[in-house]
Amino acid sequence: MRIRPIARDDLDGLQALAQQAGVGFTSLPDNREFLAGKIEAAARAFEERTPVDDRLYFFVLEDETNGELAGCCAIEGQVGREVPFYNYRLGTLAHSSVQLDLHRTIDTLFLSSDHTGDAEVCSLFLRPEYRGEANKHLRNGALLSKARWLFIAQFRDRFPQKVLAEMRGVFDENNVSPFWESLGKHFFPMDFNEADRLTGLGQKSFIGELMPKFPIYTTFMAEEARACIGQVHRHTRPALEMLKKEGLRWEGYIDIFDGGPTVEAYIDDVRAIRNSQLYQVEVSPNAKQESVSRWLAASTRMLSFTASWVGRGPEDGSTIVLTPQEAERLGVSSGDTVRLLET
Repeated sequence: MRIRPIARDDLDGLQALAQQAGVGFTSLPDNREFLAGKIEAAARAFEERTPVDDRLYFFVLEDETNGELAGCCAIEGQVGREVPFYNYRLGTLAHSSVQLDLHRTIDTLFLSSDHTGDAEVCSLFLRPEYRGEANKHLRNGALLSKARWLFIAQFRDRFPQKVLAEMRGVFDENNVSPFWESLGKHFFPMDFNEADRLTGLGQKSFIGELMPKFPIYTTFMAEEARACIGQVHRHTRPALEMLKKEGLRWEGYIDIFDGGPTVEAYIDDVRAIRNSQLYQVEVSPNAKQESVSRWLAASTRMLSFTASWVGRGPEDGSTIVLTPQEAERLGVSSGDTVRLLET
């Protein structure tokens, strides 16, 4: 398994991923024309033909045994520059009556675009057949999540100070969002899927135009909707845990539609970015393999960026020994440099 930049001939594979991703996966709508545009935008970003603040770096997880796309992930260079990036900020209002000696605090939701200009790690999806116990040794989810940090670390000057991740919110057994049913549907003359589809297609101006500009008192919402605030979809929990281990945390921002949390951090504080280091490659057919791959390696050229697990750590303070197969997978040779992270 290896991570690589998406290619212009990956459209069929990407659409297959979009069809499996399902409801609530805003950044990967099942729209062939839109996905083709996303691929072209990513290709131009890797070719460095677009402005730094308008780049989408989109990666796929490739199964080398059959050439299939097993998953995907992406990095938005900066959000909200062209199209507003909205979310709710969870706040508190205090009310008191001196005469009655009563004091009460009430949670509120306030429409916000505070994350304008931040980078975003997004679009992480792994096909079901590549998850679970049978694939546990491959660590595919960790590979998808962590490879992005190595890319940011390698090309740190292309990114701003902060990074965020929006997590999919709670849906019931009928794929209905209680948060949407209690709030969003009262302001948008459409169902959740249509609002989600328009947002995924980049048509986000209707959010600012239709949502109230004043704080929303959560006490007016249904109890099951309030319980969804800041909570994640059951399939999203592993991804959230990986992000938390890297140092991203919830600061009270949630998704407009499903109430899922937005987690964030300063880029230079992200654990994988702090801990990854550069090593020189030595290729040897005698390189020893470890039973469990704890080391993630990534090549250092943007256009041909590749990441995969390798069988061992560095031999000394400056060299990593790779097998010919590992070197071929990463597209490197003896004397080249890779970025390495112990996980």
